[in-house]
Amino acid sequence: MGEDGRPGAAAWVPERLSLRSLREAAPACHGCELYRDATQVVMGRGRRRARLLLLGEQPGDQEDRQGRPFVGPAGRLLDDALAAAEIDPSDVFTTNVVKHFRWSGTRGKRRIHQSPTRAHVAACAPWLQAEMDVVRPDGVVLLGATAGKAVYGSSFRVGDARGGDLDWPADLPLARPPAWVVATTHPSSVLRADNRATAYDALVGDLAVAARLLAKG
Repeated sequence: MGEDGRPGAAAWVPERLSLRSLREAAPACHGCELYRDATQVVMGRGRRRARLLLLGEQPGDQEDRQGRPFVGPAGRLLDDALAAAEIDPSDVFTTNVVKHFRWSGTRGKRRIHQSPTRAHVAACAPWLQAEMDVVRPDGVVLLGATAGKAVYGSSFRVGDARGGDLDWPADLPLARPPAWVVATTHPSSVLRADNRATAYDALVGDLAVAARLLAKG
């Protein structure tokens, strides 16, 4: 049980780890209260041993309805940016820090996104660790501030870290830590940007850094 009264996801993570076992176990998770208002849990998508893991914040409205990460407008923009950076989508595993959609109110038929708290991120952390221990990516791209803070702590700032070749932090032990980490903005922020073309080009530029690191092996 966490200090905030949330039990956390650890009790629901299976002992034998595989992408299939995680997807089968996750729907039962009551590690925090977000499961109550979400349609379903949304685990990562991609193949085992994908070389690149993309880490976002949480499912959005469409992801929650369809049960897959990054299938809404931000996901389509991300697909375009990956193609522009010449990253093979078959070599990418995409997931989120938090696996249930947090929302507050509606706008028409669309539910309004509400960012998860640090407590939600902490409660869901065992699922992310399990996914990373199964996939064992060579590198990780952090999409936005929530993903960055989940890995590097509350002092993380996308603007200070983006586009660089970062080390995986030693205080987040994994069976096989990624060799490098690249930080960039979340694609949803590109959709909200005043100058969308400039923001999109910057996202592609950061993904191109990851592409070069992948090419080095």
